[in-house]
Amino acid sequence: MSVALQERAVTPEITIRQARIEDLDALVALEHAAFSIDRAERRAIRHAIRSASMTLLAALADDGDGREVLVGAATLERRKASRNARLSSIAVSPARTGLGLGRLILDAAEADAAAHGCTHLRLEVRADNGAGIRLYERRGYTRFAVLADYYEDGMEAWRYVKALSTGSEM
Repeated sequence: MSVALQERAVTPEITIRQARIEDLDALVALEHAAFSIDRAERRAIRHAIRSASMTLLAALADDGDGREVLVGAATLERRKASRNARLSSIAVSPARTGLGLGRLILDAAEADAAAHGCTHLRLEVRADNGAGIRLYERRGYTRFAVLADYYEDGMEAWRYVKALSTGSEM
């Protein structure tokens, strides 16, 4: 199934679209700004941009001078034999935290997964990431597993899943 992600303004200030290769430097910078450990490497980000089985979403805002600046991103993975998509990363610029951008990016990730025929979205979150856990639980995600020693520093991960709306339910 081939699905083209349409660039769309989700608020007057934020546009979310599929990442492009020319976004690579900004995506790497965001990864370093948003995460202190377990960062995706440049080659992994490049792979996600080019992969047919992945979507890398870029959230952009006007910098005040009419130029777009990357303020967030999300990476989704899909497998042909599965109706589950996996949100492997969601990042928000530290300068933009607390403004609802994570919710907008998560909504776009869910829409992308559903558009690719997925019925569920799964993810892992650090057990000490209170803001992320609150976001996912408020958006209807259910915790179904705990993965001990999952992250580079030994922190456990909590696994969550959400059933996605299908086109007939919208």
